[in-house]
Amino acid sequence: MGKLIILGTASYFNNFTKRNSMLHPSLHIKSIKGKGRGVFTSEKIPADTIIEVSPVIVMSKKDRTYLDKTLLHDYIFEWGEKKNQCCMALGFIPMYNHSYTSNCEYVMDFKKKHIFIQTVREILKGEELTINYNGDWDDGKRVWFEAE
Repeated sequence: MGKLIILGTASYFNNFTKRNSMLHPSLHIKSIKGKGRGVFTSEKIPADTIIEVSPVIVMSKKDRTYLDKTLLHDYIFEWGEKKNQCCMALGFIPMYNHSYTSNCEYVMDFKKKHIFIQTVREILKGEELTINYNGDWDDGKRVWFEAE
């Protein structure tokens, strides 16, 4: 990971984390033919920029067995150092589509119960923002559905 760019001043970022959430003002949800919905930007965003900080709802392994039988299975994350829990992220995080060469990555903060989304390269105006569901932004391991 390169140098981290935080939107605005340090006090601005601290206010985001005090509120337990943050979303870059240029982000919006848009429908994509044949793909559902995704997260897009209305302006250029530099590489290594935190674009979202979202609180999560942490659930037990037992809860996961129930969630895996529902549509929410596609929107939850493994959680915890031992990956023995799961979580539902709030904000736009469930709406980021998968890419094997994503332009963003996610970082989990188990202590604060947050997920951060950060750009790994410059994002152009109008571009879709994607994450790699395997964890590392360039991990080529196949996911549980057909994807590019």
